Formats: sequence, structure tokens, C-alpha cells
Amino acid sequence: MVAVWPAIGYLGLGIVLGMFFGAVPGLSGLVGMAILLPFTIGMDTASAFAFLIGMYAVTTTSDTLASVLLGVPGTAASQATILDGYPLAQKGEAARALGAAFTVSGIGGLLGAMMLALSIPIVEPLILAVSDPEFFVLGILGLTMVGALSGHSILKGLTAACLGLLLATIGFAEFSGQPRYTFDFIYLLDGVPILPLVLGLFAIPEILDLAISDGSISRVKRAEVKGGMMKGVRDAFKHWWLGLRCTVIGVYIGMLPGLGGAIVDWVAYGHAVQSSKDKSQFGKGDIRGVIAPEAANNAMKGGALLPTIAFAIPGSASMAILLGAFTIQGLQPGPQMLISELDVTFSLIWSLAIANVAGALALLVWGNQLAKLTFVKGHILVPAVMLFIFMGSWIERSDMGDWILLLGFGALGYLMKKGGWSRPPLVLGYILGKIMESALHISIQTHGMGSFSRPIVLAMIALLILTLYVAYRRHKTNQQNIDPLEDSESEGGSVHHPSLSVPVSMGALLVFLAAGATALGWSYGSKLFPLTVIAVGTVLALSVVLSDVRNLALMKRGANTALRPIVASEMSNAMKFVLLLLGVLLAALVVGQYLALIAFVAVYLWFWGRYSPRIIALYCALSAIGLYGLFEVVVPVIWYQPLFFTLF
Repeated sequence: MVAVWPAIGYLGLGIVLGMFFGAVPGLSGLVGMAILLPFTIGMDTASAFAFLIGMYAVTTTSDTLASVLLGVPGTAASQATILDGYPLAQKGEAARALGAAFTVSGIGGLLGAMMLALSIPIVEPLILAVSDPEFFVLGILGLTMVGALSGHSILKGLTAACLGLLLATIGFAEFSGQPRYTFDFIYLLDGVPILPLVLGLFAIPEILDLAISDGSISRVKRAEVKGGMMKGVRDAFKHWWLGLRCTVIGVYIGMLPGLGGAIVDWVAYGHAVQSSKDKSQFGKGDIRGVIAPEAANNAMKGGALLPTIAFAIPGSASMAILLGAFTIQGLQPGPQMLISELDVTFSLIWSLAIANVAGALALLVWGNQLAKLTFVKGHILVPAVMLFIFMGSWIERSDMGDWILLLGFGALGYLMKKGGWSRPPLVLGYILGKIMESALHISIQTHGMGSFSRPIVLAMIALLILTLYVAYRRHKTNQQNIDPLEDSESEGGSVHHPSLSVPVSMGALLVFLAAGATALGWSYGSKLFPLTVIAVGTVLALSVVLSDVRNLALMKRGANTALRPIVASEMSNAMKFVLLLLGVLLAALVVGQYLALIAFVAVYLWFWGRYSPRIIALYCALSAIGLYGLFEVVVPVIWYQPLFFTLF
């Protein structure tokens, strides 16, 4: 069914489109699925599913491009890849990172499809054994893994996770309908959108560093780099056992409806750190930190298909849209898909397998050329990437609040990066917040406190305790080798100063206290989860504040201050860049986003890059064409109606 024409042609077209949707920050498999679904009307069954699955399969392969080359998550599934992928690019080893990532993505996706086929007879009892208590504790376990194992401070990581959980409570409470932390802004009634949050925390700090460094992404010259794409391929086979374990993790976590895609890359990354004897290079450019999440997030696609096909329970948001394709084709997901319609089910599996291999091979061919971007002068890349960041954050809601949140989270992300705070736990806390709150309420209402005495829950709690113990031992060992009072390197390798942690820790403590005072008057259903998070977060934040104050007091007695002028210079240049971004926001309100973004390109290249008028004019023309073609023709958006056009 898949190999005959036109199905094989539609599969190839879907693969090409999927690589595009994955590579552009802000777009994703979800956006691609929504856009392509109407085109399946009138197609035969095999062609329709080949088209959609071909696109869906490769988004978590091509999203590695932005994660490694720019430090910007192409999709939510590539966030963990940034932790080691971008530092590898800064070392000039982007091609190596891409080679390893594409290899394990292809193999992981292929094995995921095979495991999907083999799991069909045995999966029902596994899925039915996992209920809301397990979802809640699994969420805590995932947060603890990421919070405790990423960054240099367990307390900061767990505090950031609690901030993320608190962010997830903004908007209507699911169990009471009461608005929470909206401050009477209609925009916040639906909660905080994910794209401005992720792009602000991760993308803007990296682009800001690139802008003020006056260099390229790679901090070494191209001639000094030995090995490229093939070295990464060899790394993938060298660490085959890690890749295989993470593939299994990806498949079976992907089967958890609504949860797997959100945490699978973090769980795989946490597993890689925990299972490694030498953990010293994680977060600094360890190839294992790329292999683990990339193997898992591609294998997850096969796992997410299973509950969708067998039980009509979507394993992810993209799978919810795929259910629409079943309706269009006159099919009913459920047991009959494993009996009378088994040929259709296996056509989906074959489409998934072929797409993963073909997408990985195509990107391996082109990866070396794309890796050369890391040696291009940063001032050429910054304007183009910022256009995608601004418009990527706009796609979800098309509201000016998106840009305000983008810049707000960008400032927070920069302070966290410079202050030694790990940003991934905050994002993961936000992603898991609503799932965990729902699971907590249903668990208590259905099972009472007996929810937490179920066998699987107890096993997860034991693993949670083990995770904290391993993390404590790891950090204790690191503290013997690192002076916390010294100026050092933050995530991504830029200089940071411990004093920059103070505004973040003090701000977190004040947020928890104010949020707790606000929540006390709410109904039980509205305040149970927020107050639980606030109680834990307040204790953690207070501990971080006391640690920061103690470190500052010790610094005043004579810590090394050699790097302080460099930090001051970085912060001064950062403020100038932030003011430029604020100018884009204000200009968009007056003359519209399109003109404001083109003006940003011109101003940046003129005042910051010092380029000639001819280069600036050419760059602006290409930017104007690209913006119009992508966001007016390919993915049409609703542009903001500015004051100028309202008046005239």
C-alpha cells in the first residue's frame, strides 16, 4: 500500500515538508499536521496517511538543526538537545553533533516503528495499568531528574521547576472554572502560551550572546576542527547501547497519552546522565547528551501512534489531529484497527519507518553544508534568526501579548543563564503542570491517599529517591572542584557572575509569597495544586536566597574580581540589544509588525554590524520576501492592526 504510486510520492512530499516544519523554530509537527490535514480529503487511505505520517515522522529529526546550530529549540521535542548540542557547535563540532543526531534519529525511528508492530498484542495491559496516580508521580520524577541533573545547583533546578508548575496554573482552573493569576487580562485566561515561553527562555539569550560577542557561533577556527559528520556517525555506533536504551524509553513513554511527547527527551537525557560514570562534560558539549534525547524523541513517534490507533486515545496533540484523518477516511480507531483494518495499521508503521530513514539520510547528506553556518559571522545570522523568533512566537495566538511575553521571558532567561540557573526545569514544569494538576485531583477524588501506595507508584517513588541521591553525590563531587564564588562560565560558555543569581532567587521567592497570598481565598479545587507547589517552591527559593546572600558576603571579603569588568561590559551591551528589541515592539504597535521587523534588520546591520548600505538593502529585501512568502503564503498569520493603519 505504501510502496505503490501515488502513496510513495505523497510520502516523499510529506518528508520534505516535515523537514521544513521541524527546522523552523515556532513551526512543528502539530502546525504541519493541522495545515496538511485538509489536503487529504479525496486521497486514498494509503496516500493520506503516508502524506501525514511522512511529515510527522521527520519533524523531530530536522528540529535538531536549530537546536544545535543556534541553541533554539526547533520543536518542543528538541529542548534537551540544546544542552550539549549547542556547546558542541560553539566548539566548532556542529557537524559531529548533527551526524550523531541524524544517525540515532533514523535508527531510533526505525526501531520505534518495529517495536510498535511487536507491541500491538501486549500493549493494552501496560496502558491500562498506568492511571492518574502514576501520571502525577511520573511528572514529579521527570521534573526531579531534569531539575537535579541539569545545571550546577540542585536547589536552583528544583526551584525553577516549581516556577514552571506555578506558571502552568495561570488561566481558568480546570476543576472549578475560577480564573487564576490573570490580573484581569483576557489574554491570560487561556494561560501562558508555550512558544513565547520557550523561545524567550532559550532563543533570545543565545542570540543576545551571539550579538554582543562580535564573533561566530563557533569559538574556534574552522581549520582547528578535526572530524565532521562521519565522526558523529561513528559516535552514534560507539554509544549504540545508550541509543538502544533511549529508543526503548522513547517508545514506551510515548505510549502514555498526553504525557510522553512532553517529557521523553528530558527523561532520556536524565537517564544518560545518571547511567554515565563520567558526568563532568554533560552540559558542556558531551555527544551522549545529543544521542540520548534524539534517539528517544524519534522513537516516541511510534509509541504515540499505538494508543491513537488501538484506543482512539491520542498519544500527543499531533495524534489528536491524526484522528481527524481517520474520520475523513471513514475509519474508526479502536480494536478493529488491529483486526479487520490491520493492513491500514501496518501501512502507518511502514510510512513511519521509511520516513525516519529517508529523512535522516537526506539530512546526513546536507548536514555538513548546514554546519558551516556556525563559522559565519554572527551579525549576519542574528537578524534572520530574530525574524523567525518573533514570528514563531506570534503563530500560536497572534496577539501582541505574545511579543510582550517573549521579551519578558527573554530577559528572565538571560538573567538565569548568567546567574547559573538551569532553564530546562522551568519549561518542563510548565509543560507538565496541567497534566499533574489534573492527575492529582482525580487521584485524590478516586483513590484517596491510597493513590500513592500502588505498586507502580511506589517503584517510581523509589526511583525518585535514587535520583536525588545520585544528584546530591554528583553535585558534592563537583563542588570540591569548583569554587562557587568565582566568575565562571554559564550554559553555553559565556561569562557569568554569581551576583546575577540574586535578582532571580529574590524574584522567585517574592513570586511564591505573592502567589500564595492570592490563592488563599480561592475554592479548594482552585488552590490545592498551586498551594502545594508554592509550599515546596518557597522553601527551595528561600534556601537559594540564603545561599546567594552568603556567597555575596564572602565575595566582598576578597574573591577574584578579574572577570567583573567583562561581565559589566556584557550587561551594558545586553541592555542596548534589549532596548532595540523593545523598539521593535513599539514600532509594531505604530506601523505594524512587517515594517517593524524590516526596520529592525536595517538598524541592527547598520549600527551593530557596521555593514554597507548595499548589503543592508539586499538583506532587507530578502527578509521582506521571506517574511511575506512564509507567513502570508505558506503559513498565513493574522497580522496585528497597527495604530497607523487604524487612523489612516
